[in-house]
Amino acid sequence: MSFLTPMNLGLVALAYLLGSIPFGLVLTKIFGGADIRKSGSGNIGATNVARVVGPAAGILTLLLDAAKGAAAVWLAGHFAEHRAAPMMLAGVAALVGHCFPVWLKFKGGKGVATALGVFAMLAPLAVLAAAVFFFVVVLLWRYVSLGSVSAAAAMPLLVYFLWAPGHAPPLVVTFGTLFAAALIIVKHDANLQRLADGTEAKFSFGKSKGDSA
Repeated sequence: MSFLTPMNLGLVALAYLLGSIPFGLVLTKIFGGADIRKSGSGNIGATNVARVVGPAAGILTLLLDAAKGAAAVWLAGHFAEHRAAPMMLAGVAALVGHCFPVWLKFKGGKGVATALGVFAMLAPLAVLAAAVFFFVVVLLWRYVSLGSVSAAAAMPLLVYFLWAPGHAPPLVVTFGTLFAAALIIVKHDANLQRLADGTEAKFSFGKSKGDSA
């Protein structure tokens, strides 16, 4: 059955709108009254929220950003008979919504937490492996951006090998994962430049005015 049905297109649109909810901006205003876009690195993601407002707001941002990605995939699965194509495309739409939210003139976050929620629904073993990889990198080097980019780069291979025992994922999942990884890496272009220059700020849970992932 073709994916281009009114229901499936509606699911993709709904997934984009879910992904575009700027929880980091909302929580920062609730916790501190500031506009996160004008503080720290200006990013609306969990790391910058934790640096500027504190760990509680940062953790809540992480959980809610992940939840909206997971919700988008769950809804697609519920209404599209748990088929991989609608679920993957809804996940990609949620990720695009987070990175390019219509409410913020298409200037959003970097997509790591939302992708975490998306792939937790699609390929939980791959997410677990990527999370271990992320934490090892961050513990060794204390750069969240480096851990995020490393985990994103590893995800296509992890999804391919850990999709199901003895089975490769459908092509739509493979290409969707490649797209998601590429988008996250591209959104970290400024961080990668600072890493190359040796000016990227290291992560700590205290409030800071430095750059973040």
